Amino acid sequence: MTTFKVGYLIGSLAKESINRKLAHALTRIAPEQLTFTEIAIRDLPLYSYDYDSDYPPVARAFKESIAAVDAVLFVTPEYNRSIPGGLKNAIDWASRPYGQNAFTRKPSAVIGTSPGSIGTAIAQQHLRSVLGFCNSPQMNAPEAYIQFKPGLIDDDGNITNESTAEFLRTYMTEFYHFIERVYIALPRDT
Repeated sequence: MTTFKVGYLIGSLAKESINRKLAHALTRIAPEQLTFTEIAIRDLPLYSYDYDSDYPPVARAFKESIAAVDAVLFVTPEYNRSIPGGLKNAIDWASRPYGQNAFTRKPSAVIGTSPGSIGTAIAQQHLRSVLGFCNSPQMNAPEAYIQFKPGLIDDDGNITNESTAEFLRTYMTEFYHFIERVYIALPRDT
């Protein structure tokens, strides 16, 4: 079986984010054919096209990190019925300047958690719209809107609710198969 490098972006900048906990748990239950690295967004300055001719080192390294992975997993909260500004800023850095979009043909998946009963459903729809414009093939099913309740994920990254754990294992297995399908349909340049 083919292995894939997956970069994951956490939409929240908070160190104790429940989405950070979810991301950690997902990396633990994913198929062994997926290897993970966090692609941090915290230190990126606000994007401006003034930088297009000479990206600052942190933005250059960020964009190179996305180029170095086979797929991207977005784990995001919902802020004011949309994605956090820091995540949108990161996407802008990675997709610019015109013609140098790091997300082009890069498989992606979107997931998130929130204390609310609909999880991060609206933020995920907004993010899908942005990723569609960025030409990133997206795993559309299963969708995953996780309601976070205290104790759902312990400090070691274990999911304590077995039905949620099983659903998320299936989600990550489907993500693996989705990445395989994308690269069958859209072979990478060699």
